[in-house]
Amino acid sequence: MADTEERTPLEAVQDAFDRGNHEVVLRLTDVLLAERPGNDAAHEFRARSLLALGRLGEAERHAQDAVRLDPDEIRYRELLAQVLSSEGAHRDAAAEFGRLARNDPRQTTWTVAEARERIGASQPGMGVEAARRAVKLEPENGRAQLALAQALVRTGDARGAFQAATRATALLPGDIEAREALADAHWLADEDRAAFAEFRALADELDGADRSRVLAKAQALYRQHAGWLGRLVAGIGPAFELAFRRGWLHVRR
Repeated sequence: MADTEERTPLEAVQDAFDRGNHEVVLRLTDVLLAERPGNDAAHEFRARSLLALGRLGEAERHAQDAVRLDPDEIRYRELLAQVLSSEGAHRDAAAEFGRLARNDPRQTTWTVAEARERIGASQPGMGVEAARRAVKLEPENGRAQLALAQALVRTGDARGAFQAATRATALLPGDIEAREALADAHWLADEDRAAFAEFRALADELDGADRSRVLAKAQALYRQHAGWLGRLVAGIGPAFELAFRRGWLHVRR
């Protein structure tokens, strides 16, 4: 009991956060910030809990406050980048990750994160540049190779994408993203049969939005090869999904 009473207010917040009690974190940080609005650590904990609760706008505001109060704290800037990414503000998130990477060029994680955000921001050329920096730093980093493959697919570099995706699947065995990147690279290289087979395998393992994305790719690929009847089937979502899942549909090459 004595140990509990001796905890500082921030230690109590840390304990609540570690336990996943985010509503408690919000109540405790309300008190801390009422007493001292310039408490950067309280803003950080509040932002992290708000992020966990999906309250992204509020999370960004508190992450920005933490950065404003201590611009040199790397942890706060990384948190801000993560919040921006969750909000879909990929260009701003990329800028934050890029700033972190420039301050510590040996930190591959931030460079990979910048590359992924550039792809999300429809800046694949800049994504390729960032991913190449990451691969140069750590050639055996599977996430770096994957980011490079994804960016190269977006820029239409079939050979480069295939090489990077092949390396990524070797470094990240069974990884869904790496397998999808390899399927995309096969498709880009006109190796449609291999791409279609991998899309089918992925669709069997995925659900939700990820499965819908892969199915859409498979539909588009099938239409390129289908006759009039096949295109009719491909145009009817449930019919295509059933035939695709049962293995009734094939591509010619």
